[in-house]
Amino acid sequence: MELQELSSLVIDIPDYPEPGVVFKDITPLFTDSHALASVIDALADHFKDAGITKVIAPEARGFLVGAPVAYKLGAGFVPARKPGKLPRETISASYELEYGTDSIEIHRDALTADDRVIILDDLIATGGTAKAVASLVDRQGAELVGYGCILELSFLHPRYVLAREGDIDVYSLLVVE
Repeated sequence: MELQELSSLVIDIPDYPEPGVVFKDITPLFTDSHALASVIDALADHFKDAGITKVIAPEARGFLVGAPVAYKLGAGFVPARKPGKLPRETISASYELEYGTDSIEIHRDALTADDRVIILDDLIATGGTAKAVASLVDRQGAELVGYGCILELSFLHPRYVLAREGDIDVYSLLVVE
């Protein structure tokens, strides 16, 4: 499926979850079987030769992207969850959203120094979530290879935030200027 066709399936929801925010609803991409396959295939294809051993994705919509890409890459999947959702010992990081703050956690034993990791999400807005997850990768001694998403809100300058973490690949299927 062409990028223009994928883009047409993203619906703007004004003033959600609060006034002034334009929420990008990507659920139509998931309800269309061809669009879903195109998104998962494109993300997996981009990283297929990078030797990825783990894919990390933040909840909840990141799971919809991360798990199937991990499967296609033959990699493990690490869920990054909100505090209190994981049953064993965790490490956490706080971050800012475009409309607030939050924290994210992974299991303390989710990664090793031998892991080559990508962070996938449905959307990169300010880069805060991705940066927080990257800090968890770093704390566990794994190698961060790249970031991937379906939709990048470039007007919020996430690449500037992520570039401070080093020269790491940022791959976005769709970019909103």
